[in-house]
Amino acid sequence: MNHSQIVGFIWGVADLIRDTFKRGKYQDVILPLTVLRRIDCVLKPTKEKVLKRNADLKGKLENPHDQLCKASGYAFYNTSRYDFEKLLADAPNIAHNLRNYISGFNSNMREVLEKFDFDNTINKLAEAGLLFKVLERFKNVDLHPDGVDNPTMGTIFEELIRKFNEALNENPGEHFTPRDVVHLMVDLLLAGDERRIRKAGAVLTVYDPCCGSGGMLMIAKEHILLGRRVNGGDVIQPAISPKADVHLFGQEVNPETWAICKSDLFLKDPTGRDAENIAFGSTLSNDRHPNRRFNYLIANPPYGKDWKRDEDDVRAEYERGDAGRFGVSLPRISDGQLLFLQHMLSHVIPKGEEGSRVAIIMNGSPLFTGDAGSGESEIRRWVLENDWLEALVSLPEQLFYNTGIATYVWVLTNRKTPERRGKVLLVDASSFWTQMRKSLGDKRREVPPERAAEILRLLRDFREGEHCKIFPTTHFGYRKITVERPLRLNFQATPERMTRLEEQSAFQNLAISKKKDAKVRAKQESGGRDRQEEIRALLRTLPTVLFRDCAEFLKALGDAEKRSGIKLTATLRKAVSAALAERDEAAEICRDEEGNPEPDSDLRDTESVPLTESVDAFFEREVKPHVPDAWIDTGARDHKDGKVGKVGYEINFNRYFYKYQPPRPLGEIEAEIRAIEQEIMQMLGDITESNGREVK
Repeated sequence: MNHSQIVGFIWGVADLIRDTFKRGKYQDVILPLTVLRRIDCVLKPTKEKVLKRNADLKGKLENPHDQLCKASGYAFYNTSRYDFEKLLADAPNIAHNLRNYISGFNSNMREVLEKFDFDNTINKLAEAGLLFKVLERFKNVDLHPDGVDNPTMGTIFEELIRKFNEALNENPGEHFTPRDVVHLMVDLLLAGDERRIRKAGAVLTVYDPCCGSGGMLMIAKEHILLGRRVNGGDVIQPAISPKADVHLFGQEVNPETWAICKSDLFLKDPTGRDAENIAFGSTLSNDRHPNRRFNYLIANPPYGKDWKRDEDDVRAEYERGDAGRFGVSLPRISDGQLLFLQHMLSHVIPKGEEGSRVAIIMNGSPLFTGDAGSGESEIRRWVLENDWLEALVSLPEQLFYNTGIATYVWVLTNRKTPERRGKVLLVDASSFWTQMRKSLGDKRREVPPERAAEILRLLRDFREGEHCKIFPTTHFGYRKITVERPLRLNFQATPERMTRLEEQSAFQNLAISKKKDAKVRAKQESGGRDRQEEIRALLRTLPTVLFRDCAEFLKALGDAEKRSGIKLTATLRKAVSAALAERDEAAEICRDEEGNPEPDSDLRDTESVPLTESVDAFFEREVKPHVPDAWIDTGARDHKDGKVGKVGYEINFNRYFYKYQPPRPLGEIEAEIRAIEQEIMQMLGDITESNGREVK
């Protein structure tokens, strides 16, 4: 059977359990038993040998682990006398015997199976009288690697996960990435490194911080050692270096997908080395490979997922500054994609030693979300000012199972070739797709090998063209300057304006006391109300003329204070001025005590000045001709270089590949509308005629 038939066969188990398990709980039965059945098929040829060896060593060797692994041929084994066939031979005790069978695995494989929390599922199946039927169903499918190779099995697991997450209405993109996208990402990751990989005795490390079911890691290793095949058949891409020593590392937070990844790697590598390097837990809050650095790093972090769960640990890491993984800055709490990017860059090998390459796929948000000085902008600034971003590849929409949005592959390295230094290649591959015969969730398109080869060629060629643009890293930077305009107010002591004083907090607070003692509080509030009435009386003595000069009004107010003997505090004087003022373009500019014009906060604006241009030159050309009285707020400076204006970085990818499409001529649109109207009238006429015949 091919993988689709096997998935259908296994999924048929749902027919047995649908009355006992809700649709969202099918995975509690199907996933662990799929893993267990595959392991059972793998161990079957050496089962008797292991049992015999275990009996021979009993009481003679304190820890027979290595000997039993040697007997099984893998880094795991089972010392129980049961397998699927023997379990079914003793139906009355099947639940007890199944637990005995599971406990017969050595510790590393038991850890994998325990992540499925399968013991509770055994109880539920046994109570419903379904355990025998379900195990019998699985016994009848052969999942040995000789019949179902590892790539096919990986696809089976991912297809099952996709179905489960559709049932739960969850995000399957958190667990795995479509294989066509993974193959492309691996090609981009390894591009240009063939000579390094082919070095005699090359030892290479590949790391995925959110490895899901392990697809990216396994395909990266296959590309290096085995090449790429189409559906396990013809080789379409030769191996880079079959003799390279490739070590895989990863971490995954979801227990079920972690278990699938780890069990799959145990089967792929008899030494168990790669499987032992797959850690469990949240990468953001608990890095399980803290002191490791890797040659190649690849990931598909969850899109738009918040990091509230990890917030305390992430912020603590941020407080460590350069010593931590997130010392540059933190993105908004609602999206942690750029945290994974920072984490990966903290694990690259320093350039002086060997350097690393990174491929990470994200949605459009990390490219442009966040203004100058924001966490996202600061992270982009860090990446670009260190000249780590080699290329950005825009992929087609509708590639993923759970979303049709556009995605982008970031290719980064700390050892760019000389011709690429200080530059970024943008590749628009949004049209490089073919339609799938059958949609899988939201996935309606795929990137076939021939189109992936075109994208890879564009990356290698590093030339501008229809689908490629090359820009210096500074092209994406700008300075956000604050443009001020003077405050112009008129003042008039009219009854209408004087009533606004009641809304001023400084005036209201006069009659509010926070004293706990009721008598003291009442006395203070009474005195405050008297003070309020004095100020109202003061305002009634002001001239009712319209003042268009702030200085003249303040002088008149001061004269009124002297006449009445009422002294206003600076806060109250400001409240009175605010109440009696209105904006007036014909008024004189309001100035502070030093004679400098006061800025009008309502007219305050900002401008983004390209980093490659002088702020003053830009201001004189773009602002001054339109607002001659404007000036730059020189107090708003960048926190790093101290110059005027906050530095920001953004990559508005679509802007660089936008092609203007002129609207259709009005006559053509009008003709189309008339044709549609005629078609509708014809349809209505047919309906009327048909109804008339029915009446007759």
